[in-house]
Amino acid sequence: MAATLTIEGKVFGQKRPLFSDFTVPMPPEWESGSERLTLRGLITRIVQEEVRSFGERQEQRRLTQALSRADIERGLMRGKVDMGGKGAVQTVDVEAAVGEALLAFEDGLYYVFVDEQQQTELDREVSVQPGSHVMFLRLVALAGG
Repeated sequence: MAATLTIEGKVFGQKRPLFSDFTVPMPPEWESGSERLTLRGLITRIVQEEVRSFGERQEQRRLTQALSRADIERGLMRGKVDMGGKGAVQTVDVEAAVGEALLAFEDGLYYVFVDEQQQTELDREVSVQPGSHVMFLRLVALAGG
């Protein structure tokens, strides 16, 4: 089984997570330590993986699905029964998404913690191991500030 990193998102001052935790496969060169990993590289990899995953989820929604009674009941509990078949496709420019994520970090819109250690510089080396936990903590601007 491939080694993974767990990604978590929180908003400062809120109990509810920003998004559901997900995992990102860890490249072999990170595991072996043969490649120097910076925070910039880590954020880039996470964004690229999430854009890829978004595309897969979008493709799955385009397929019409047969729903079981349990699927329908779960949908009713959530307030929406969805059987797919939607044709609208959003395209995401991976490079633009990475650029926006890096700019947002530089602008102080979020903090990054790797295994509970805050990372403050994009070009500083970070250490990750299989099973490491990466948390993105989005900051909230004060009103009138």
